Amino acid sequence: MPGLQAKSYRIASIPGDGIGIEVVESTIEVLKQLSLTLGTFNIEFTHIPWGTVYYKEHGRCVDPDVLNILRRFDATLFGAVGAPDVPDYISLWGLLLAIRGPLQLYANVRPDIDWLLIRENSEGEYAGQGGRSHLGQPWETATEVSIFTRVGIERIMRFAFDAARKRPKKFLTVVTKSKSKPMTVRMVNNPTSLDTIVGTNLHMDILSDLAAALAGSIGVAPSSNLDPTRKNPSLFEPVHGSAFDITGKGVANPVATFLSATEMLDWLGEKDASKKLITCGENVCEAGILTPDLHGTASTKDVVQAVCDEIVDLYERPPRVIRHPTKRF
Repeated sequence: MPGLQAKSYRIASIPGDGIGIEVVESTIEVLKQLSLTLGTFNIEFTHIPWGTVYYKEHGRCVDPDVLNILRRFDATLFGAVGAPDVPDYISLWGLLLAIRGPLQLYANVRPDIDWLLIRENSEGEYAGQGGRSHLGQPWETATEVSIFTRVGIERIMRFAFDAARKRPKKFLTVVTKSKSKPMTVRMVNNPTSLDTIVGTNLHMDILSDLAAALAGSIGVAPSSNLDPTRKNPSLFEPVHGSAFDITGKGVANPVATFLSATEMLDWLGEKDASKKLITCGENVCEAGILTPDLHGTASTKDVVQAVCDEIVDLYERPPRVIRHPTKRF
């Protein structure tokens, strides 16, 4: 746009494993087309190859200086982590939780259907305060301790109330153990009675996946891992896994990662670009250009091309997408 100085952002790209690589690559292509077409912002991506392949080569999933490396960026776009030949606890604790906790990305936000689901993201059942004793004995014991601090509870509740105030219904539902089961039924039988929902790490982990299923596929569910203080860069990711069963087949659904990117743009202050990308994605889905998880026949590339075409249609004679190489870390 003439007369406007385009803002520039540095984004860490961590595709991770499996289809994470495919959907992040697809999203970078779409974001570059959006940036090129609108002309109001620029994004420089730096590829960081952390994940299970990195683990097999180095004995750990991330660089020892992981936190300082990520603090150099404005945000992180993440794909998925996990591989069939690497135990889940290694990939989970070695990568995602090694970032979320230390960077205090305590607000996990998932917009699903017409709801806004807010998950406490730093303590609860995922605080890592457990272990095993009497190893190898018949009475071998495992423990897992849920941690709930006054600070952790207060800050996520304040965040949830602030988020609810900004929505038309201004209605907040708090999930506790006593209400978790009837809450699940309510999500299915009376979804319009809910709007903003907040709960503990474990409860919202489960309920947010239910919300994704109700939306049609976990392949369309985005998420944000936010530090509301903005002292640390936030992380944006689709909630699906690495899905090695479809990796390399060209049918991975990139929509969840597109929508995660819209959350990232909104968080960075590029609200107009975020809305335009949402509109383009919705138009493509409404046109029936859907991957097999949504009972369609489109490939990943088909969806990417269709969204890029929608973006191009924003202007009469915009430039077509130029494939710039992504920097490598």
